[in-house]
Amino acid sequence: MTKIGDSIEDQQNDDLYEHHRFVATKGQEPLRVDKFLMNFVENTTRNKVQQAAKEGSVYVNDVAVKSNYKVKAGDVVRVLFAHPPYEFLLTPEDLPIDIVYEDDTLLVVNKAAGMVVHPGHGNYSGTLINALIYHFENLPNNSSNRPGLVHRIDKDTSGLLVIAKTETAMAHLSKQFFNKTSEREYVALVWGHIEDDEGTIEGNIGRHPKNRLQNTVYIGDQEELGKPAVTHFKVLERLGYVTLVSCRLETGRTHQIRVHMKHIGHTLFNDERYGGDKILKGTTFTKYKQFVDNCFKVLPRQALHARTLGFVHPVTNEKMHFETDIPEDIMACVARWRKYAKNQGDSGSED
Repeated sequence: MTKIGDSIEDQQNDDLYEHHRFVATKGQEPLRVDKFLMNFVENTTRNKVQQAAKEGSVYVNDVAVKSNYKVKAGDVVRVLFAHPPYEFLLTPEDLPIDIVYEDDTLLVVNKAAGMVVHPGHGNYSGTLINALIYHFENLPNNSSNRPGLVHRIDKDTSGLLVIAKTETAMAHLSKQFFNKTSEREYVALVWGHIEDDEGTIEGNIGRHPKNRLQNTVYIGDQEELGKPAVTHFKVLERLGYVTLVSCRLETGRTHQIRVHMKHIGHTLFNDERYGGDKILKGTTFTKYKQFVDNCFKVLPRQALHARTLGFVHPVTNEKMHFETDIPEDIMACVARWRKYAKNQGDSGSED
């Protein structure tokens, strides 16, 4: 959370808080600031952005601007309000936490699908952090003022997270993730038949230029628009029109596995944000469509689970390794595809 004081010209309120900050990239063509912000701020409307500008809350290069201001390359666009961002007004909530391991220094939790890790735009309660600050006092803040949080996984991704209970643990564990010495392995069900038994996906990841809710891979001349990302994958089981894979992260970019797998033509099964909630492989037969729809109902989220987690304990220097079972919803979906693939094989053809 950033508090803004007298540095902004003609400021009438000495206590403004920065809610959003974006720097227009090198290739930015002139674009109205309300449209620019719509490309970056999730869960908002253009009316809300325009109202904020009307009230003098939208700044470009420290000057309040109207909605029709044209953003250009290098501009620093900020949204400032008199109140702190709601996600920093944390309220303890008595929510269940599945604790896999705990000591005086840290804990490892198995997050359920559907639970947001930390409060953010549109999700101010019911998060893992709301639960953590209820059950544990004086958790250390990370660099983003998130109590206890060393890393994160998406709302509809299930699996393992390590939580720091002390400042020492936070510093030590954060350094391991930064230096890529932690171990993270995910299991994913993806669309399509992956030919290679294993492989590595490399491609800088950054925000999608046209869809503000997605990230994308930038390669070649556009590499500078993203941050380096490396994902190693290994096929676990081929199931006809889908493949079960293990993905090991070398870096930890937002939506990394979801973006990288889509980049190579294998979008995660039922990943609504990236188009995996539609039939991407298979036949046009009605019976097949019904089968896939039933699979979507069994697994009403993207098929991604953070199965294993490894790191060095910040106090004992012991190598810690944790593994959790693949959730029932993913297993039920895989079982259906396994049966479908077997039936197709027995019939001697694939529709």
